[in-house]
Amino acid sequence: MNAHVSIHDPSRAKRLKARTHSTHEALDSRIMSLEPFRDRDRYGRFLKAQWGFHREIDALYTHPDLVALVPDLPERRRLDLIAQDIQDLGQPAPSADTPPIFGQGPVDAAEAFGWLYVAEGSNLGAAFLLKAAAALDLDETFGARHLAPHPEGRGRHWRGFVAALDGLPFGDVEETRAVDGAAAAFRRVRGLVDDAFA
Repeated sequence: MNAHVSIHDPSRAKRLKARTHSTHEALDSRIMSLEPFRDRDRYGRFLKAQWGFHREIDALYTHPDLVALVPDLPERRRLDLIAQDIQDLGQPAPSADTPPIFGQGPVDAAEAFGWLYVAEGSNLGAAFLLKAAAALDLDETFGARHLAPHPEGRGRHWRGFVAALDGLPFGDVEETRAVDGAAAAFRRVRGLVDDAFA
């Protein structure tokens, strides 16, 4: 399916997918090679990486400039759910030594939507992960809350984000910044995963 997605596709989301395909595939392969669902300890490491990534972007979900473009952004936040999952496993709350990449100040909307594209896309793919978590006796109410589908369904929720992304008033320059943002997000997840499983 990915082979048929072109950088010339009329959908911005599909163009982002095409232009970040190799980075995304490398990340997926790395994560799966670490067997994050082999046991609860390894899953806890996966959660730590998830928390680190969502901490980086949490402010984007409530940033007024971005919410003005995509009004349902606040309900898409998952940082608190990940923190609850970590607590469910009896692990200490994670902490970070540096400020998150995105804070409350001014933000480049194009770059920000590149990062959000990665986060929202991961939620679409979480159905497979939720099934894997079930083998560890975890589900949407305990330990795997952040993997739960939106009440309206994963596909519909993702399509809503894609429609908003495709409708943003970005030209070629902004789109390139969105691609750069998405690539940076994938690299950040890779770094966090490597650290968590070191």
